[in-house]
Amino acid sequence: MPFSSLKRRLRKSFRFLLRETTYATPPRINRWVKWLAPGLLVKRWLFLSTIGVLLVGIGVAIWLKLTPVFYTVQFLGVVLRLISTIIPSYISGPLGILLGFLLILWGQTRTLGAITEVLMPGNEDDLVDVLMNQRRLYRGPKIVVIGGGTGLSTLLRGLKSYSANITAIVTVADDGGSSGRLRREMGILPPGDIRNCLTALADEEKLLTELFQYRFSAGSGLSGHSFGNLFLTAMNDITGDVEQAIAASSQVLAVRGQVLPATLSDVRLWAELQDGRRIEGESRITEAKGQIVRIGCTPSNPPALPKALKAIDEADYIVIGPGSLYTSIAPNLLVPEIAAAIAQQNVPRIYVCNIMTEPGETDGYSVSDHIRAIDQTCGRPLFDAVLVQRRSPAGDVLKHYAQEGATPVVFDRDTIIASGRRIVLANVMKIDEKSGSIRHDPHRLARVLLRWYSRTQGIW
Repeated sequence: MPFSSLKRRLRKSFRFLLRETTYATPPRINRWVKWLAPGLLVKRWLFLSTIGVLLVGIGVAIWLKLTPVFYTVQFLGVVLRLISTIIPSYISGPLGILLGFLLILWGQTRTLGAITEVLMPGNEDDLVDVLMNQRRLYRGPKIVVIGGGTGLSTLLRGLKSYSANITAIVTVADDGGSSGRLRREMGILPPGDIRNCLTALADEEKLLTELFQYRFSAGSGLSGHSFGNLFLTAMNDITGDVEQAIAASSQVLAVRGQVLPATLSDVRLWAELQDGRRIEGESRITEAKGQIVRIGCTPSNPPALPKALKAIDEADYIVIGPGSLYTSIAPNLLVPEIAAAIAQQNVPRIYVCNIMTEPGETDGYSVSDHIRAIDQTCGRPLFDAVLVQRRSPAGDVLKHYAQEGATPVVFDRDTIIASGRRIVLANVMKIDEKSGSIRHDPHRLARVLLRWYSRTQGIW
C-alpha cells in the first residue's frame, strides 16, 4: 500500500476515534484530546520545543564539564530506587509517563488559552476548535462559482462552511438602482453584486456585514444607496483599482475566498426580443416584458480579468448559477475567455437551475430551456450536470407568484437527458414565511453540491 494512502487511512481512523472520544469524555478532556488531532501543526512544534529544552540542558551540563550531570544522575537514581520500593515499577513507570503527558497538555492548553483571551476576546470557541475548522476549510476543494444577484450570494453563504478556497466570478452589467447611479455618476463598475458576494462570504462578522448591507432611506443624494456600495466606490477612488478596492473590503469583512468581476470593461447588455425589439440596458430588459431570443453586450468581446481565468484554470469544481438567466448568469458567459476557460476544464461542472420562472425574462421556461439558452449564449456546452428542485412549491405560495406572472420551472427529464446532461434531483427549496418568497436554501444547496462533487471524484 502506498505511504500516502496509508497516511490518509490513519488520519481517518484517528478522526473517527477523536469523534467517539469527544462524545464519551468531559469537555475539558475533550479539549486536550483535540490538540492531538492530525493536521493542526501543533504536535510537531511541541515536540521540537521539548527537544530544544533537553538540548539546552545538555549544553549547560557540557559547559560545566559534566559535573552537574554526575550529581543529577546520582540523585535521580536514589529517588527512583526509593519510589520503586514504595510503588512497584510496573505501576510507577506508566504513572510517571501519564503524569508527564498530562502536565505537558495542561501547560500547553493553559498557554494557548491565555493567547486566545488576547487574540479572540469574547469568543466562546476554543482556539483548538478554530484551528481545526480553519485547517478543514483550507483543505477544501477550489470552487469557482459564476453568476450574480441574490442567487449567487445565497449559494456562497452555504459553500463557505465547506471550503475557504472559493472564487466568485460576478457580473458587472448591472445598471439599475444604487449600482446604476454610481456607475453613471462615478464611472465605476457596478458594485452591488460584488458587495452582496463579499458580505455572503464574510466570516461571521455580523455587525460589519449589516453595515455593508445598510441602505440609506433619506438624505439628499444618499437615499437608496447602500453603505457597502459607497465604501467600494470610495476604495476604488483611493486605490484607483477595483481589484485593490475589493481586496481591501475583503480584509475588512474577513472574507473566505475571493470575489472577482468577470471583466473590467464597461459592459452594457442588450437583448433582441421575439417581437423584433432590441432593448439596451440590463434593468430595461426585464421591464420590456418580451420573450428574449438573443442576448449580447457592448463591447461585444470584453476581455476577461486575468485573475478570473487563473481561478477557473486551477478550479477543482465549477458551479454556474443560481440566478437570473439572462441578466446575472449570461453576462459572465458573454466574456469569450471566461466561456472558453470553463469549456476547457476537465473537472465537475454543474448548473443550478432556478426554481421559479422570472417575468419578462424566462416566462414559461422549462429546465431544458435554461440549458439551451446558456449553450446558445456561449456557443458550446459548458456543464455536465444540472441540479433541479425535486418538489414543486404548492398552495398559497404559488398563488402569490401567479399574481406576478411567475410559475415553477418545468422539469422535462427526457429533453434534459437528450442534451447529454446528468440530472441531480434534490430538495433545496426554502420558503420565506414572512414574504412568501421562494429561494434556494444555502446550506442544503451547498451540501447537495459538495456531495455530488465527492461522488464524481472517481470519474474525473
